[in-house]
Amino acid sequence: MLDRVAVIGDRDLIFPLKVMGIKVYSPKDIDEARRLLGTLEEEGIALCLMHESFFAPLSEEREVLRDKFTPVVAGFSDYRKVTDELGKMMREMAIIATGSDSLVKRRGNDEIR
Repeated sequence: MLDRVAVIGDRDLIFPLKVMGIKVYSPKDIDEARRLLGTLEEEGIALCLMHESFFAPLSEEREVLRDKFTPVVAGFSDYRKVTDELGKMMREMAIIATGSDSLVKRRGNDEIR
């Protein structure tokens, strides 16, 4: 059953799903995602979960698939955008309270979420 499910999104977010037998695709750009979306029916995919970064830009392509029984394409979001916004908010509050953001831990370039 899970072999008929696909996920399109960022590699670091979706790669663990591959262990469960779900087909995962990590397109480099919108054009590659568009091509992937066009092949889902041929691959026998029944459900495709698509990350929000691809969902809105591919609305026309999703609309074409809407008239078909499969694949069903549904969007999903992740925690990263919320986490980044909270970090920004905390930094701004620290600056207001202390005049500096030196008390707020900065994410290093090599840090992986």
